[in-house]
Amino acid sequence: MRKPAFIHAWLSEKKLKAWVRIAHTRDDYQKRLAIWMTVKGPFPAHRVASLLVVSKQAVWLWVSQFNRLGPNGLQRRGRGGRRRAYLSLDQEKALLESLERDAIRGRAPRAREVQEEISKVTRKNVSISYVYRLLKRIGWQKLDARGHRSTLSLP
Repeated sequence: MRKPAFIHAWLSEKKLKAWVRIAHTRDDYQKRLAIWMTVKGPFPAHRVASLLVVSKQAVWLWVSQFNRLGPNGLQRRGRGGRRRAYLSLDQEKALLESLERDAIRGRAPRAREVQEEISKVTRKNVSISYVYRLLKRIGWQKLDARGHRSTLSLP
């Protein structure tokens, strides 16, 4: 028979019960319940995983996070984000506001012009695909479907 995981006593039994009950989301509840089952059962990780319908690795991860950082250790930040952005969100916003002013006046920028502008600001060569992804994020699109011109319009 496998041994249950060791859980550090960050919370008393009464506080642990209350902590499990006040979970805000299903995922939080599942993580907290895994800790509680490991303490109270005591169930080994594979048993907790089968009862909660999660992987054994997930249970071990949650136990490890709880042991290292306490109850707040289970609150993970997401894995997404802008890791390789050339411009900050504020810089993008300022650049796009100036482009929008030009577009409202009737002079819609071309993708290559936007690329040159971004290259000036960042002092790096940026690809045209970066420009198109940036413009797609804000809802701008090409006017000419055949691709002869890269003139952009507001959504």
